[in-house]
Amino acid sequence: MSLEAVDAARRLAPRFAARAAAHDRDGSFPAQDFVDLGEAGLLGLMVPAGLGGRGASFAGYAAVATELARGNGATALVFNMHASVTGALSAVTEELAESLGIPDEALAARDRLLADAATGRWYGVAMSERGAGARLSQLSTVYEPVDGGYRIKGAKTFCSGAGHADAYLVAARSAVDQSVVSQFLVPASAGVRVEPTWDALGMRATASHDLHLDTVVPADRLLGGVEGLALVVAQLMPHWLVASYAAVYVGVARAAIDAAVDHLTGRGLDKLPAVRARIGRADAAVAAAHLVVAEAARRVDEAPGDAETNRWVWRAKLLAGTTAAEVAASMLEAAGTSATRRGHPLERLYRDARCGSLHPATSDVCADWLGIAALGGDPDRDGSAPRW
Repeated sequence: MSLEAVDAARRLAPRFAARAAAHDRDGSFPAQDFVDLGEAGLLGLMVPAGLGGRGASFAGYAAVATELARGNGATALVFNMHASVTGALSAVTEELAESLGIPDEALAARDRLLADAATGRWYGVAMSERGAGARLSQLSTVYEPVDGGYRIKGAKTFCSGAGHADAYLVAARSAVDQSVVSQFLVPASAGVRVEPTWDALGMRATASHDLHLDTVVPADRLLGGVEGLALVVAQLMPHWLVASYAAVYVGVARAAIDAAVDHLTGRGLDKLPAVRARIGRADAAVAAAHLVVAEAARRVDEAPGDAETNRWVWRAKLLAGTTAAEVAASMLEAAGTSATRRGHPLERLYRDARCGSLHPATSDVCADWLGIAALGGDPDRDGSAPRW
């Protein structure tokens, strides 16, 4: 499965790259990329084979995401959000479901959502809020039970794929008990309004606009069928909230090297020793980050939620973000002024790569958590800010 999926991603990457400059320039969403992803069966990447998907592991996802990002990092980033939803849903085993008290009807609803993804529907993530970021403990979006379901009201920001996804994973706080945070898969509808706010430095084609919600969803859209699971799932599956970004930025960093090689050889600058040294250092740095991401992914598949696994998750996010930014900057400097013109691949990749350290958890936060753990502390207890 994994090799077939990676091959499919490699075939799609040149198509994505050919469209990337125009989408970046206009800040437009790469809708055709998602048509291509659906036709290639990659929207079902994380869906179990029994439900029509490819049944990929987390390591399989990471390999695919890296290849997609070599074509267009923005497309890969939105794909990451969809994979985060489907991957987390697929990871709920019968044993885990029993321990969490998830009823059979909720698992049946989960399977319907996954089967829909395998046929081409795709999901966005509406987690972050202004002033709260992605910290679930700080959310202001609320929900309350109504006849036949739940009413959800609030506003989200940085919702990649806003206005294009078929449904959105929404985290909200109970209006009845403020300590309870739940997650819903909210269908795109008249009660889900997009405010076009995304005009950013990098990843401009992600359509990460604000989302305003005042909508009622059926009861089966409460994920897990049990209120209050959001914080539990975040602790059990932090890789989908942290390390899944890492694979994307390894791909962006590799794309920066590819673009620099094309530019430099085309102008005969590859004969300069200093230029070759930059390429060599960049190659080594990206290879190292790739290995850390692969090791984190392997551990996620073998021991999800384990304390040492989670340390590798933070390492992967930290190294991928910082490596992408440093490599893209070095490649742009090697290429010279002509590569800073708008529309040049290196100029776009430089801006896209700079975003890697900023996604939650930011590089500074990851480094802080890792430092606390290395010093024998507990990041949840001793950190300056709560993880979730």
